[in-house]
Amino acid sequence: LQGIFVLGLPYALLHSGYSGLFLIILAAALCCYTGKILIACLYEENEDGQLIRVRDTYEDIANACCKKLFPKLGGIVVNVTQMMELIMTCILYMVVSGNLLSHSFPSVPVTEKTWSVIAFVTLLPCVFIKTLKIVSKLSQLCSLVHFVIILVMMTYCLTQTHQWSWAKFRLSIEFEDFLVSVGVIIFSYTSQIFLPTLEGNMKNPEEFRCMLNWTHFFACVLKSAFALSAFLTWGKETKEVITDNLPSFLQGLVNLCLLTKALLSYPLPFFAATEIAFACISRGNHPRYRSRLFAMSVRGSLLLLTLLMAMFVPHFALLMGLTGSVTGAAMTFLLPSLFHLKLKWKKLAFLEKCADISVFILGFLCSLAGIVCSIKGLLEVFG
Repeated sequence: LQGIFVLGLPYALLHSGYSGLFLIILAAALCCYTGKILIACLYEENEDGQLIRVRDTYEDIANACCKKLFPKLGGIVVNVTQMMELIMTCILYMVVSGNLLSHSFPSVPVTEKTWSVIAFVTLLPCVFIKTLKIVSKLSQLCSLVHFVIILVMMTYCLTQTHQWSWAKFRLSIEFEDFLVSVGVIIFSYTSQIFLPTLEGNMKNPEEFRCMLNWTHFFACVLKSAFALSAFLTWGKETKEVITDNLPSFLQGLVNLCLLTKALLSYPLPFFAATEIAFACISRGNHPRYRSRLFAMSVRGSLLLLTLLMAMFVPHFALLMGLTGSVTGAAMTFLLPSLFHLKLKWKKLAFLEKCADISVFILGFLCSLAGIVCSIKGLLEVFG
C-alpha cells in the first residue's frame, strides 16, 4: 500500500487542491471495502451457519459467478486481466530501475537500456522463488527502505516549515488535471490482486478484516502527511516525482534507496504472475508440469519478457496508464462489487447493495476517464 505511487501524491495535490486530501481518505475507505467484499466471496455458509472457505482464488470467484452460462469465461477474463496488470507492474519496476541507475551514475557512459539489463541480472534469483514466505521477507525489506525514503523526505520538509503556506492550495481545479490526480491517488492503494493469496496464507485468517482496517488507516495517515508536507514545501514547483525536488546532496541517497525499493518490489507481482501462469498451464496435471526445470523455465521466460518490453516498447508510461485504467479499475472496483452482488445478493441488506452498486458506478467512471486521458496522451505523442 506504500508503493512508488506515493511519490506522485504531492503532484496529485498540486492538481486537485483540497479535494485531493479528501480523495486520499475516500480511496482508502473504498479500497478497504472492496478488499473485504472480495474475500467474503471466497466463503459460503454451511448447514450450521458457519462460514467455510470454498474458493481459493480470484479466478474461482469469477467462475462461480459465470458457471450457469459460461463456466470458464469469468476465470479466463480475470486471469488475463491479472496477468496484464502484474506483468505491466514488473515492467514498470524494470524501467524505473534503469532510469534510477542512469540518474545515480550520470558520469558512467552507459545507456538507460543497458542499465535495465544490469537491473535484470540482479533480479535473476527470482527464478528460484517458490513460496510466498520468501517474497514476504523481501517485501519487509522493501518496506524498511520505503520508510527511510519517507523519513528523509519528511525530515527535509519539516526543516522548511517557515516556507509553508496554506495559500498554495487551490480551490478551483481543471477537470482533466483532477482526473490525473484521481488515477494516482486511487491506484496507490490497490492490492486486491494479492488479497485472496494473502488471506489464504495467514496463520489467523479471521483477523483479515482487522488487518485490512489498520493497514489502510495507517496508509491513509502516512500518505496524507507525506503529500501535504511535500506540497506545502514546494508549492507550484512540485514535480511529478517529488524526489526530483530534493537538493542534489540528498537526491543521490534517495535515488539509491528508490532503486533498492524498486528491485525489492519486483518479486511480489512477479511471484503472483508465475502462480497464475502455473495454475493455467498445469490444469492437465501432467507430471512434467510439476518438474523443477519446467518451473524455472516459466519463471525465466516471464523475467525475460519484462526486460524485453521495458527496453523496446515505446511510450511505455502512456501504455501503462491506459492498461492501468482498464485493469486497475476492473480489479479494484468493478469486479469485486459485481461478484459480491452476484454471489451474495439474497443475503445483502439494502444499504450493502447500494454500496456495491455505487462502487461499481464509481469504478466504471474512473476507468472511462482514465482511458480517455491515456488515449488522448497517446494520440498527442503519435501526432
